[in-house]
Amino acid sequence: MNRVMARTKALLALVLALAIGMLAFLGNYMVNSGNWVHGTVSAGVPEKEKLDRGQIADRDGNLLLDLRDDRTYASAVALRKATIHWLGDRQGNIHAPLLQEYSREITGFDPINGVYAYGDTGGQMILTLSAKLQMAALEAMGDYKGTLAIYNYQTGEILCAVTTPTYDPDNMPDISGDTTGAYEGAFINRFTKSTYTPGSIYKIVTMIAALESLPNLETMEFECTGLVEYGDDKVTCERVHGKQDIKTAFMNSCNCAFAKLSEHVGGIRLERFAKQLGLLDALEFDGISTTPGHIQSANQADVSVAWSAIGQHKDLVNPASFLTLVGAVANGGIGQKPYLVEHIQCGLESTYQAKPVQTQRLMSSQAAAKLTEYMRNNVVNYYGEEQFAGFQVCAKSGTAQVGGGKDPNAMFTGFVVDEDYPFAFFVAIEDGGYGRHVCVPVLEKVLLACREITN
Repeated sequence: MNRVMARTKALLALVLALAIGMLAFLGNYMVNSGNWVHGTVSAGVPEKEKLDRGQIADRDGNLLLDLRDDRTYASAVALRKATIHWLGDRQGNIHAPLLQEYSREITGFDPINGVYAYGDTGGQMILTLSAKLQMAALEAMGDYKGTLAIYNYQTGEILCAVTTPTYDPDNMPDISGDTTGAYEGAFINRFTKSTYTPGSIYKIVTMIAALESLPNLETMEFECTGLVEYGDDKVTCERVHGKQDIKTAFMNSCNCAFAKLSEHVGGIRLERFAKQLGLLDALEFDGISTTPGHIQSANQADVSVAWSAIGQHKDLVNPASFLTLVGAVANGGIGQKPYLVEHIQCGLESTYQAKPVQTQRLMSSQAAAKLTEYMRNNVVNYYGEEQFAGFQVCAKSGTAQVGGGKDPNAMFTGFVVDEDYPFAFFVAIEDGGYGRHVCVPVLEKVLLACREITN
């Protein structure tokens, strides 16, 4: 009898263990089955994110990439070069995280039905990018290295984001053997993965901190003699601006005025606002994580705080994050997170639809309105309205010293005030020189192309 009872208990223990194992497997299956199907050992994604089904098109339905048969890219060479940093190449040199992020939706996978893509073709992913703008931006950038991006600050749609240098995935050059430097950094998506010394475009951040912290800012007076001395150190300005109010100092991009302004705001507060404005954290969208920025002004020497407020010292900003900040200025203080994937259709079923996401309030509506006024004044009374394709533009230029015997990086950012064209833009041209002189002619060509696309 004891032997029977012992065997019964053993059998019950085995049944219980089997039941627990089955439940654990089912739970694991429901959570991870998509990863198993689309893992690197799967036929769906054999290696380096290479799905074998699905198509990717721009906002107007222009084919950018067919994932079948070892990939078929767009027919136009310029379009292939302009989009490779989003779609990746065949060798896996350029990371394309959105393909991995939406692999289930492209193949039409769910845990119940498995992969149900019709006719082995997969789904169609529609991006927010405009093929026309991508090619216009690539042509405008020419031989410059850097990035140019435009996004809708009301919805978050990335309409254009080009990285240079680039190459044709159907005719890949010998990048590893290149000794000219023409392809330096060609595998990096500069919009999401680079950081730049911002130069004077960072005065936008210092202005926000000052507008939010100094009630008497507009009545303050700043005198520029060409330099501000800090013991043995100094901050210099390109020319003597004399007495100015803050609006004029911002238009003149006066380093001396902003050095003095940094003394009123303080390094701790300047760094806190950089954090509040989203510049020190990675921005997440469509499986993409941008490179965080870096600001070091808290508990620093006065001269270091001054240079940081001007956009030098150890300041680094990511283009995508800074573009989101500029969009928030245009949008009354609330940012709109950028996104690239509009929707995915697999057969008769929509497997993904983008939902625009706002940031927290980054600044007060009053600060955003006043900064918009000042940035508009820059264009009207300094840059010249005639240079912006007939758009009502608010902007700030920057000339970022990078050292090492290199020419400064040219920077330019801002937005269009127009309900039909709610566009914010960011331009960075490496070793370009003066921001206004170099970036504005490049930007104007892309703004002209903007008139040909619909929101």
